[in-house]
Amino acid sequence: MSKNFKRKTWTEIMSRDSWSIFKIMSEFVEGYESLHRIGPCVSIYGSARTGPETRVYKDAQRIATLLAEAGYGVITGGGPGVMEAGNKGAFEAGGPSVGLNIELPFEQHDNPYIDRDKSIDFDYFFVRKVMFVKYSQAFIVMPGGFGTLDELFEALTLLQTGKLKKRPIILYDSHFWGGMIDWFTKVMLEEYKTISEGDPNLMTVVDTPEEAVKVVTDYHAKEDLLPNF
Repeated sequence: MSKNFKRKTWTEIMSRDSWSIFKIMSEFVEGYESLHRIGPCVSIYGSARTGPETRVYKDAQRIATLLAEAGYGVITGGGPGVMEAGNKGAFEAGGPSVGLNIELPFEQHDNPYIDRDKSIDFDYFFVRKVMFVKYSQAFIVMPGGFGTLDELFEALTLLQTGKLKKRPIILYDSHFWGGMIDWFTKVMLEEYKTISEGDPNLMTVVDTPEEAVKVVTDYHAKEDLLPNF
């Protein structure tokens, strides 16, 4: 392979990278313009693989219904599974139902319960995560896979480092999350000391939809809604 070929190839790559900045900017602009009007919302995270027959799906739908009745909109990733359940609960209760869709070669497709003017498509995961964080008054994290964990740790890191003002992070289903919480406490905190003593308290673990929504409403009964909408 000649040096000229390598130089030309890298030039082309750098040119494509530079132009991608405009695509990234356009996704931020569309997200900000679409979401700043929706009012206070709560993000519900969870697996795309969770079927409508499961307890987790039904509980996510119930949580979203209760949130809508309490005056909150619901933001999900816009796809099937827990995301569909969250949008369905909000949509059927008459609350704002937001879907932040991501283009993937499998799993992801828009669910039918997103408000037409609140469905946004993204190519970039990192832009999408900014929208979740910026426009949510709380995060409810249902059982999920790697994507759900990624979204959880994004919020945790921002709260831990003070880049995000405090708000509830609620882990739903103590059986699913219990092992991780024990690992945080016994291994990360006590054994290796890689987190601070108060860090595990950034999360609240609950087991019913009513408990989950009560954490949100009780918190914001004492703390003002954040001016991010």
